[in-house]
Amino acid sequence: MSTLTGKVALITGASRGIGKSIALELTKCGASVIINYKKDEKGALETLEKVEKLGGYGEIHKSDISKYNEAKELIEYIVKKFGKIDILVNNAGISKIGLFIDMEEDDWDNMMSVNLKGVFNCTHNVVKHMIKNKSGRIINISSMWGNIGASCEVIYSASKGGINSFTRALAKELGPSNITVNAIAPGVIDTDMNKSLTEDAIKDLKSEIPAMRLGKGKDVAKVVTFLCNDEIDYVTGQIITVDGGMC
Repeated sequence: MSTLTGKVALITGASRGIGKSIALELTKCGASVIINYKKDEKGALETLEKVEKLGGYGEIHKSDISKYNEAKELIEYIVKKFGKIDILVNNAGISKIGLFIDMEEDDWDNMMSVNLKGVFNCTHNVVKHMIKNKSGRIINISSMWGNIGASCEVIYSASKGGINSFTRALAKELGPSNITVNAIAPGVIDTDMNKSLTEDAIKDLKSEIPAMRLGKGKDVAKVVTFLCNDEIDYVTGQIITVDGGMC
């Protein structure tokens, strides 16, 4: 049953992986989806094709959300065309695995610009419209490493930890305006980001996960659609971990 009919949703980094799964699940629930991407136009078009096969409405938009003005232009376009944005899913993110001592200043700047500043850029431009409408759902895709930290992913963990604090604080500000702000912290999800893992590494990971499998994009997407439901208005400021019981 469609619960989000008439809603307009922006999903950043939706050309593949978790973002793609979120776009498809929101479509199934009746929302119109804006599929943001930075480089992967082919992937964005494939996401759009699947949206349309489901009978939904979608658009693709190329924007580097780590740049404030590009995020602003994207938001303004959507509001001008649709009159509103009901749902913002800050999903775009990058990672780099390696010892902290081997990281460079550029690694810090790049990950913070996309993972954390990108969240600020999109949210800062969306919030004024949601406040005006006294309604909105903001969902930030964090990581279990933002909760507990990960060796060889120090900068990534820091960026996701920042998202968690940002989520909790902003939820307190926006609650009186009937806007909920939550984060989802996925565990090990079977996406392109983890394609470099060897079979042995995947086997070892599975043995550490009580659910005995890697997560799927739809495992995260289903939680997103739950949080977007109009009836779920008392859940805010939460970091919801979706990791099969790993942490």
